[in-house]
Amino acid sequence: MLKMMGDFLKALYSVGLILSAVVGIWHFSVPYLYQWYLYIPDEYKILNVGINYINFFFSLLLTGNSLLLLFFRRKIFSGNKDLVIMYGFMVFVWFCRVAITFIIPWPLEPAVWPAYAQQIASFIVFILQLIPLFYLLHTLPRSYK
Repeated sequence: MLKMMGDFLKALYSVGLILSAVVGIWHFSVPYLYQWYLYIPDEYKILNVGINYINFFFSLLLTGNSLLLLFFRRKIFSGNKDLVIMYGFMVFVWFCRVAITFIIPWPLEPAVWPAYAQQIASFIVFILQLIPLFYLLHTLPRSYK
């Protein structure tokens, strides 16, 4: 029974991080898919560079950290404190993503579905990552706490 629970938590961990990596990879193309630049007046075209930089490094960090955490899954589940902290930060990032949708909601115009889809998807990724984090924090050796 305990082994099944451990396997289930590892599956949640992996699915949550795979989804996180997919969001990171997808985000590389977001400015082009949704033509962000059409909304910037010509006299402010320099903003395109800043938007590109921010989006590129956000995408790179989200993808890279997700893949690194997937790579170190065995060490994380064996109780490596430093990696559990790194994973905890990833969960915190997704918590902030969920929280900001309530603080500054996505506009419902021109379409409603992207607002709700982003909120629901973010919440799912957050929960998928939060459940294994509780387990990992609970099972850390006492000397680490």
